[in-house]
Amino acid sequence: MKAISYRRYGGPEVLEYGEVPEPKVGPDQVLIRVRAAAVNPVDWKCREGYLAPLLNTVFPVVTGWDVSGVVVRPGASVVEYEEGDEVIGYVREDLLSLGTFAEYVAAPVRTIARKPAALSFEEAAGLPLTGLTAYQVLVQILKVKRGDTVLIHAAAGGVGSLGVQIAAHLGARVIGTASERNHAFVRSLGGEPVAYGEGLAERVRGIAPEGVDAVFDTVGGETLKVSAQLLAPGGRLASIADPDVTEYGGRYWFVRPDADDLAKLSQLADQGAVSVHVDKTFPLEQTADAQRLSQEGRTRGKIVVTVSRPEDD
Repeated sequence: MKAISYRRYGGPEVLEYGEVPEPKVGPDQVLIRVRAAAVNPVDWKCREGYLAPLLNTVFPVVTGWDVSGVVVRPGASVVEYEEGDEVIGYVREDLLSLGTFAEYVAAPVRTIARKPAALSFEEAAGLPLTGLTAYQVLVQILKVKRGDTVLIHAAAGGVGSLGVQIAAHLGARVIGTASERNHAFVRSLGGEPVAYGEGLAERVRGIAPEGVDAVFDTVGGETLKVSAQLLAPGGRLASIADPDVTEYGGRYWFVRPDADDLAKLSQLADQGAVSVHVDKTFPLEQTADAQRLSQEGRTRGKIVVTVSRPEDD
């Protein structure tokens, strides 16, 4: 099968497009014909070796964790899915080896859910990692509830844009940091945009003078420090970008695969509560260009790589 892989750590130039062996299908896995795979910042961080202290690496590595596609063969122990089912997945295991930027991926059942009918394959591919990140932080860590005021950083990005929608669905008032060019986009998601950068604390206090009940940090560093100062008494703080959040009494979180959580996200998409904005698509062979664009950090919503077509199913 065709796939994007790398044989050593490095920049986008180490990515290779070519033939790799088709994955074996374990008893608790399904073989998915990949229709689309979303690009995430963690992809280039893995490629450059930043996650080497956390995850064993087996070269060559097929990159990618997000997928949407069609089941072509269930494993011997799988009763949940059958051939032809449309699915999405956050296909992360505890090593780097067989990823989703390929014509086929073998996905453990615990990492997948049924694809929302309301989303295209390209849109659906952008839901798992970012959606699970936002859902788990807002629901399980920050425990956002109706009437809360929530500050979400980088609100126009992949995680942030889904976070704004989920928090709004939970009944919260959502303040989202974004560049001026993305303010209308943040409003369309249900958030109140504020410009990030110098003077952020004053701008947030101007619209939430008593502080915010929860902060979802996706940036870290100075932004995290300022965020801690904006909390109302008893406020909650979580970060996916900076482990130093614990020094401010908050929680650091790394998203985990969870089929039940993913199914809930799929239901929210079918209910119209969340949508995925696809900023740009690339064919599989141009994945290096897609990762370069992701690494610039200026994307609105998601970057998606398309892999196969309906006639391939």
